[in-house]
Amino acid sequence: MDTQTRTPNTASSRLEIEPGYQTGFANEFATEALPGALPEGRNSPQRAAYGLYAEQLSGTAFTAPRGHNRRSWLYRIRPAAVHKPFTQLPSDRLVANFAEVPPTPPNQLRWDALPMPAEPTDFVDGWVTMAGNGSAEAMNGCAIHLYAANRSMKDRFFYSADGELLIVPQEGRLHIATEMGRLDVEPFEIAVIPRGVRFAVSLPDGTARGYICENFGALLRLPDLGPIGSNGLANPRDFLTPHAAYEDREGDFELVAKMNGNLWRADIGHSPLDVVAWHGNYAPYKYDLRRFNTIGSISFDHPDPSIFLVLQSQSDTPGVDTIDFVIFPPRWLAAEDTFRPPWFHRNVASEFMGLVHGVYDAKAEGFVPGGASLHNCMSGHGPDADTFLKASHGDTLMPKKVDDTMAFMFETRTLIKPTRFALETAQLQAHYYECWQGLKKHFNPEQR
Repeated sequence: MDTQTRTPNTASSRLEIEPGYQTGFANEFATEALPGALPEGRNSPQRAAYGLYAEQLSGTAFTAPRGHNRRSWLYRIRPAAVHKPFTQLPSDRLVANFAEVPPTPPNQLRWDALPMPAEPTDFVDGWVTMAGNGSAEAMNGCAIHLYAANRSMKDRFFYSADGELLIVPQEGRLHIATEMGRLDVEPFEIAVIPRGVRFAVSLPDGTARGYICENFGALLRLPDLGPIGSNGLANPRDFLTPHAAYEDREGDFELVAKMNGNLWRADIGHSPLDVVAWHGNYAPYKYDLRRFNTIGSISFDHPDPSIFLVLQSQSDTPGVDTIDFVIFPPRWLAAEDTFRPPWFHRNVASEFMGLVHGVYDAKAEGFVPGGASLHNCMSGHGPDADTFLKASHGDTLMPKKVDDTMAFMFETRTLIKPTRFALETAQLQAHYYECWQGLKKHFNPEQR
């Protein structure tokens, strides 16, 4: 047993078995930071090794089919129940019930990037809800947040009971210390923190900005590939899950919980990142978007954006997802006699787009890294006038590399409702509609 004298808020031990990660998507992982901390042949022995407590963390119903069941067993210094009662924190920037937002306009909407905070602001305090649908209470739909932070979380820990968090950094690296190990995430990577997992975020670069999709519904999964075959898109081996690591710290700490859109705080006398070993398939993970195997047309026509699907949250309707996470990475365009940018379209689904880096190939101006756009159900959208002109008259026989870019989309089957903040913020571009006003009439019934 560890008999070191502990001083408040100082680390008595931070043990990691090795750098790097475990590979695979939702594998049955097993990892321990101390030899023999994982029990053999059982989950909950009468006395766990090292005086640890066994605790199950369930992300799905106990009776979910085996192929969908997600849970992990944690072996920790203290159970998660050990903390003082929660009291509510004031927060007017978060929304979890989208029946209570202002009426959703059918306008195309676009925003500039959030400015960095003027006051010290950590990852949790830096959230603002831009849009979403459904409700956390009904465990259906999602909330889309932006974050901007300039301070690491110090002696403060967080978890969401509302949904799993798909985090898309745009500027600044994130060091995410979770109950189940460490994730180091940079722009061009994503991280997914499961519902209920406790974590703290520090900022190696001093500031950070990005996007969060909080999924209230079915857990994100890799899509089936259908006629693509057995390989392509996001490959399972490229998803990384941390090795076990733990903190054994005592002192005055704060645990912040998000439940039904509200923030709550509790005093806790130890670091909750005290899991010495764990096994299971419910765990944080990260993925490098640069490893995505892009599929495209090599004959004619611009394919549907579903070929850029990284992760999906399935609904009860086969083939119709609650959330699609789609990316538009660097890629070659080779289709002949084809208008190569995304075509003009109106869609039954709704699309919230963000830009991590560079320029999006359908918008020559105005869509900036850190910014966002929202094209809701049946709102017409597509290339701006300049992009249309260039793409209509370029050399369509030569392959072209779309390079130095990374855009993404959160697409949902139901209306994405912007919040009051999103509709009133100074970042809303009032003249976005003008990018299509230069599209001129070319119709001539006498000439084909």
